[in-house]
Amino acid sequence: MTDFNEKQLEILQVAEKLFAEKGYDGTSVRDIAKIANINIAMISYYFGSKEKLLESLIVYRISDMRLQMENLYQQDLSPLEKIDGLIELYIKRINKNKGMYQIIHFEISSGKRIINCDSFNEMKKYNLAILKNMISEGQEKGLFRTDINIELIPTTIMGTYFHFQMNKPFFKDIMNLNTEEEFEAYINSELTRHIKQTIKALLTYEI
Repeated sequence: MTDFNEKQLEILQVAEKLFAEKGYDGTSVRDIAKIANINIAMISYYFGSKEKLLESLIVYRISDMRLQMENLYQQDLSPLEKIDGLIELYIKRINKNKGMYQIIHFEISSGKRIINCDSFNEMKKYNLAILKNMISEGQEKGLFRTDINIELIPTTIMGTYFHFQMNKPFFKDIMNLNTEEEFEAYINSELTRHIKQTIKALLTYEI
């Protein structure tokens, strides 16, 4: 389900905020209902359970990624320009929704509960297919190497970003990033440029 009504969206946004602040286990349906100013029965009516609410939140946050990637792929750009655009899209999207991504990956990796991640996994497979098409274009034109481990490209992009985020105090100190605005600006400029250079090296240079 990707078409949410106004009340459902309000519930999802409240749930996301509380999950990010208190953790999934530390947030109750009662907490969500109180902040959203609704009764618990309405959450049950719309989503069924807290786990189903989390699944819907995942779908809500990833539903438009497919369209953005399709639009990028269809643009009249060189293969490397498409890859650069893809990296910018990844970083901006993850940075905007970093709380949600942290919740998703913690819940999936912890294995503490069974969450139906089919929609999330299908979206990742679709995104990977578009990436493969972009790289294939470059390979056909002789621009990219033929022995690329494409499946690890998104891991390289997101792993670099999350390492930077998880070590924020350290990087703010050594790079003299004194405010949140400076830290965010660094992500959108220098960190993004570094990731682009890294992926370009993987695609085009002999390692």
